[in-house]
Amino acid sequence: MITNQDSAEKLSAEIFADARRKADEIVFRAKQDAEAFLHNAATEADQVRQKIREQACAEGNRRSELILATVPIETGRLRAARVEALLESIYDEACQRLRAHEGFDYRETIISLASHAIGQMTGNEFVVRLSEKDRTILEGDFTEKIEGHVGRSVNITISWEDNIGEDGVIIEDADARQVWDNRLLKRLGRLWPELRRQIAVQASLVPKIIAGESA
Repeated sequence: MITNQDSAEKLSAEIFADARRKADEIVFRAKQDAEAFLHNAATEADQVRQKIREQACAEGNRRSELILATVPIETGRLRAARVEALLESIYDEACQRLRAHEGFDYRETIISLASHAIGQMTGNEFVVRLSEKDRTILEGDFTEKIEGHVGRSVNITISWEDNIGEDGVIIEDADARQVWDNRLLKRLGRLWPELRRQIAVQASLVPKIIAGESA
């Protein structure tokens, strides 16, 4: 005969057993949820890392492209600077040679410069201004040679001056209304832009297509 006490113990055991089952189910589901959470977290972390890598790659590529885009500009700037420095050195050397009367006959050059200027000027009366220090070099048949090169009848007066400055010659008409400064460095300065262009082209420092013309 089953007593009330036996029934109570049996009910209690069943309750405990049910509680353990439910506890085990909760623990099992918690483990499953935890594993799923960890898996999802790892997946999301991988995705985030991949996204960061892709963004870094894209940013790196963008910066690389920006850097590469500046290379031709920087190369052109450096080339232009070196070409300019080379041309300046050529100009400086030309000035030094003119000052030293190196590589040319100074007397014949002055005769040519004076006669060329007079040939471009109007009138027949001219004053040829020269440095006093050149008197010993230029005296003699200097005036006759200038007149012979002009190609027309002219009257030339030589003015020897202490303060003419640079080597060369300055020509004026009788009224000083026409003045032609053919001192060596002044003439080089006038001719230099065209000489500079020709040197750059002939030395292949710049493209040979200038002002629409090909060499």
